[in-house]
Amino acid sequence: MVSRYPGSRAARTKLNPKFEIRNPKFKMDSGLLFGRGISFPPRVGPDGHVTWSVGEESVRESIRIILMTEQPERLRSPSFGGSLGRFLFEPNTVTTRRSIQDRITKELAQWEPRIQVESVDVSPDPTDPQAAVAGITYKLVATQARERVTLNVTLAG
Repeated sequence: MVSRYPGSRAARTKLNPKFEIRNPKFKMDSGLLFGRGISFPPRVGPDGHVTWSVGEESVRESIRIILMTEQPERLRSPSFGGSLGRFLFEPNTVTTRRSIQDRITKELAQWEPRIQVESVDVSPDPTDPQAAVAGITYKLVATQARERVTLNVTLAG
């Protein structure tokens, strides 16, 4: 964003992007630290504009996008994605859940550099015998804060 006012914050950061980090009066914004992006799933806010996810929310949404994308769904990046849909119609056994756990760990390590996965626990869904629940505990690399995301994986059997 270029400002009409040469002394404005926007102009200073455009000319010197590191200004904000070195300036002691500057308060770090989680959007600058972890990024911003269109929310997932895309939605329109009450003001009629597309909503954006910022900071830790952006990381959580990115994890879901990575794991829910099937390989080769992205045309220019055919190896992107967790391909958890491949486990559809697999039996809900320890072996299947271990395979899901390995896949989640591998794909997040490859595609999400903002986190360090600490543990992935995949257990049977207590309410649905044909599903599993994946609990992912991770640490944000920039702040060392721990977060947790849960994801339902539909199986059969």
